[in-house]
Amino acid sequence: MIIPKYLSIDENVYKLKLEYKSLEVPTENDNEPSHLVCNIKRYDPKREDIDPATTYFLENQEYYEQRANIYGYADDAIRWTLLCRGTLEFIRLHPDWVPDIIVSSDWQTGLLANFLKTTYKNDAILSKIASVFTIHNLYYQAMFDHKFVSEMDFDDGHSLIPAFNSPRLEHINCMRRGIIYSDVINTVSPTYAKEIMTGEYGELLDDLLRERRAVLSGILNGIDYDLWNPETNTNIESTYNSKRLDLRIKNRVALQERFRLPIDKNAFIISIVGRLTKQKGLDMFYHILETLLMELPIQLIVVGEGEGEFMSFFHDLESKYKDKVATHLKFDNVLPHLVFAGADVVLLPSRFEPCGLIQMEAMRMGTIPIVRKTGGLADSVEDYNPNNETGTGFTFERFDSSA
Repeated sequence: MIIPKYLSIDENVYKLKLEYKSLEVPTENDNEPSHLVCNIKRYDPKREDIDPATTYFLENQEYYEQRANIYGYADDAIRWTLLCRGTLEFIRLHPDWVPDIIVSSDWQTGLLANFLKTTYKNDAILSKIASVFTIHNLYYQAMFDHKFVSEMDFDDGHSLIPAFNSPRLEHINCMRRGIIYSDVINTVSPTYAKEIMTGEYGELLDDLLRERRAVLSGILNGIDYDLWNPETNTNIESTYNSKRLDLRIKNRVALQERFRLPIDKNAFIISIVGRLTKQKGLDMFYHILETLLMELPIQLIVVGEGEGEFMSFFHDLESKYKDKVATHLKFDNVLPHLVFAGADVVLLPSRFEPCGLIQMEAMRMGTIPIVRKTGGLADSVEDYNPNNETGTGFTFERFDSSA
């Protein structure tokens, strides 16, 4: 695995070894600099590490280590192009170890296959490497909004990759290029693989994806079942299993205490966990949530962060219904364990969902998912059948609150 050496990677914690010093990555600039200089550092996994893979880090002070965040900079086009070409230059100059296949993910690494098939197509080492491109979310294709690109800036994916200092580099569609040049394409669920070949979900790339359908497939994402094990989970109040669901009541009370909600063993606890964005379909419930809160004995718990519209909506809802609504409007990877150990249901009414992990985590912990039947939600949640009492959740198809 090769990733940038971000500021957050602490060498005092992770003992890195210098693998290659002063790697010169060509920029194709007409003027200086003709190369960007990087180091390659290596982390060898320890016996106790969960992931046994050796990790290489592309080190560059200007583009990675001096940045507080991973994404969101005006020169992101250069930063990700540097990662793609730097990876290939490292492999080319490291002939003792050459991979058979390179797997790249999403638009940030979409140029890797493009470089392989063009710039390095005659290279003695790199030309033999096959490429796999993984699409996690087709909506994100480049630094710009691909739906509103001008005709002049439109990138068909077949022109040469611009130089690092060229203004045109910011306007290339890296997702499109990853799809065009990769040998194999996959995405994170079988249903999403089918959906992105349609106009509704294809984000203006459905024609191209249909052309490449022979090499496109969906592989359902998964979760760490040990991490989300209610019998051993250290992030909850009380452990339990499918035969002792009565023990969940302790987590239910702990959850209500954590969110300062009235301790009510009979309240129906609804949870919303994850990114609060339009993609997640939360606006579907705007006009009915207040009715539900006024008329039914429910409690609503919201954990996550996202777009301002949704953050404000749930903040205001909490202010209005203090005894029924509680929020934690920031990212938290620990609190959801307690939420799913104590809540009754989790809502996932997504407009589209490439895969989604929330529903899997919830089911593992005994919280019932209520999901829109799209993407990975359709593949992972079996609709409850009252006739034979089978199923793992409740699904609906129409994007409509009445569904």
